[in-house]
Amino acid sequence: MSVQRLHVGKRLSEVAIHNGTVYLAGQIAEDTAQNIEGQTREVLGHIDRLLAEAGSDKSKILSCQIFLADVKDFAGMNAVWDEWVAQGNAPPRATVESKLARPELLVEIIIVAAQK
Repeated sequence: MSVQRLHVGKRLSEVAIHNGTVYLAGQIAEDTAQNIEGQTREVLGHIDRLLAEAGSDKSKILSCQIFLADVKDFAGMNAVWDEWVAQGNAPPRATVESKLARPELLVEIIIVAAQK
């Protein structure tokens, strides 16, 4: 079976699709001047866009991994997540505190979803 890749760069692809499953690379905010709520909204927007490109949407998420630079931002991230997540389709999820690639990054989210 073939693997389709979207937004392929030298180091990574933003999306890989195989056998009806969509794998997203870790999504981060571009506007790092934002607080946790702003960065989370931006990241979830990236996820919506990439899932749509891959023939999926947030109701088809199979699993989610969230990395926070500081666990003190858990409540702020969850407030935005709770507004965004597809009601009745909340995926299995893990959230951990982790040092991210750059100090200004507050959140990174990895998604695996099924295609429609």
